[in-house]
Amino acid sequence: MIKVYNQPEQNSWASLLARPSFDARELLPKVQAIIDEVRVKGDTALFEFTKQFDKVNLKTIALDENIKANAEALLSSPLKAAIQLAKGNIEKFHQAQLQKMDRIETMPGVWCWRKSVGIETVGIYIPGGTAPLFSTVLMLGIPAKIAGCKNIILCTPPNNDKGEIHPAIIYAAALVGVTHIYTIGGVQAIAAMAYGTETVPKVNKIFGPGNQYVTAAKQLVQQNGVAIDMPAGPSEVCVWADDSAIPAFVAADLLSQAEHGVDSQVLLVASNESVVANVQVELELQLAQLSRKELAAKALENSKAIILNNTSEALLLVNQYAPEHLILSIENAEMVAEKVTNAGSVFIGNFSPESVGDYASGTNHTLPTNGYAHAYSGVSVDSFVKKITFQQLTERGLINIGQAVMEMANAESLDAHGNAVAVRLNDIKSKM
Repeated sequence: MIKVYNQPEQNSWASLLARPSFDARELLPKVQAIIDEVRVKGDTALFEFTKQFDKVNLKTIALDENIKANAEALLSSPLKAAIQLAKGNIEKFHQAQLQKMDRIETMPGVWCWRKSVGIETVGIYIPGGTAPLFSTVLMLGIPAKIAGCKNIILCTPPNNDKGEIHPAIIYAAALVGVTHIYTIGGVQAIAAMAYGTETVPKVNKIFGPGNQYVTAAKQLVQQNGVAIDMPAGPSEVCVWADDSAIPAFVAADLLSQAEHGVDSQVLLVASNESVVANVQVELELQLAQLSRKELAAKALENSKAIILNNTSEALLLVNQYAPEHLILSIENAEMVAEKVTNAGSVFIGNFSPESVGDYASGTNHTLPTNGYAHAYSGVSVDSFVKKITFQQLTERGLINIGQAVMEMANAESLDAHGNAVAVRLNDIKSKM
């Protein structure tokens, strides 16, 4: 089960908190070769790679309109109701992120303001693999629509030899206003959205999770001018638990993250040995009941429990780890949460499981992993907009500010900059 470290010295934390890593030296050339092939051969390369990697002979890349129309009928009423509930909460939370445009008079006659403009065409990648992540369609499609993106392109790999995709993905895409769906996955999907093919339009920014190949592809196309949401890696959770925690809840939270895949990481920060022992018992009991227990068990082998009985030290360690998901199952959790400075999303108290954020509370589940929460935020409406600044000066405003601008331009030896102000000031004075 989870490896236990009792009161480790701070100088050992960096190695303890290191994520599982892989050697990208062999990976990157392979990924770049696929990207280059798609850039040169377009749709032909997409068909070839889908046959090679997904074992599917596609007849078309764009999802058939009849399949779109029939998707809703294939879902149960309770599932559709759940998706609609989640959609409502996610919309409510993200709608509140829109900011009013204020005109600021920085000095008399000098007006400045900022306007948010939706990125015109965005691409969202939805992994296939071992789970159809239709929830991610909601998490990316909803803020894109709220932001005002005109074209929302969705790529997801076919899940069987018929080249189909899960109807819940199609249903969620229709609900949130996705404009085009393409049945392609992996590196080839990222390349298609980054550079465009005969069928797939070029996008301005790419969003969505994926395996190490997809992550590498996103980072490579970013180097060629295509924006991405953030660097991302395997999913992770940190649960901080003390004697007030309920061991069954803590174990359930750890397992809900571990079942994502063998490269997922879970970290338990505990106040004493008995907390860890009780959680370990629950882990064994609950693991045996899971349909994905083999995956979860392997993920647990890479995971750790760190015992720190000093609250200040535990907080320091959590902030150093900068987890994608942080669950506070401790006394005074709300007060401690105010002191968290590095985390993708925080879940406060015993009755706030990470899975509610994954699906339906309203917050976004597309979050920075691998320590990137030190510098990155999770996806929000802001991720789908660009912000343009404006300024407008009256004659009086230019008189008020002009001398300072000319002085600074002169100091930087940029005469033309100063002259652009001077010719206007001379014109104003000639009319006075």
